[in-house]
Amino acid sequence: MRQVFLDTETTGLDPKQGHRIIEIAAVEINNRQLSENQFHVYLNPEREIDGAAQEVHGITLEFLKDKNLFKDIADEFLNFIQGSELIIHNAPFDIGFLNMELGRIGLAKIEEHIEKVTDSLVMARELRPGQRNNLDALCRAFKVDNSKRSQHGALLDAQLLGEVYLGMTRGQEDIAINFPQDEKDVILGAVDHDKMKIVHANDEEILSHEAYLEKIQTKSSW
Repeated sequence: MRQVFLDTETTGLDPKQGHRIIEIAAVEINNRQLSENQFHVYLNPEREIDGAAQEVHGITLEFLKDKNLFKDIADEFLNFIQGSELIIHNAPFDIGFLNMELGRIGLAKIEEHIEKVTDSLVMARELRPGQRNNLDALCRAFKVDNSKRSQHGALLDAQLLGEVYLGMTRGQEDIAINFPQDEKDVILGAVDHDKMKIVHANDEEILSHEAYLEKIQTKSSW
């Protein structure tokens, strides 16, 4: 099964409040090597970007005004990820936004186009309980060079996640992680439409992201 590492940047934290995706990056891995086969776009969100979000990724509305709309790139994006395993750090956040964008143009949810979603944050917490498991902390733990990550960017973050994932799964004959049965609701396979509602960001996840943004603004160790 193809494995694709995915990340997005957005105008804010909650798609239910009208926030939109402004950047998508997806990077393929082959034989435990990051491939040059990548998908990367910036998108015009047709709305303002929250100041706190812009502090994180540095992307301005002025830069995005001449970029494509999501509907213009949807088919190309879905073709790229078709039949793959998507590996995403804090998957419910990104999947919630992607499903919102797909729903706006009348297309099926992301889970209908892929084999499964793997949340690398869940993997990291399993491997490193009680420790920081954001991307920067994982880069330090697995000796991945993240010196170019002065701000968040979907393409760089997807590439770094790929390298971190290789570090987390090093020594395994099969790159896939076998999770306990009780975690099957996070590692998403082919399930019915109603069950997939769990991928949308909930209040706890939104609060977690708000706390994260506050740490960025105060120049904490995040």
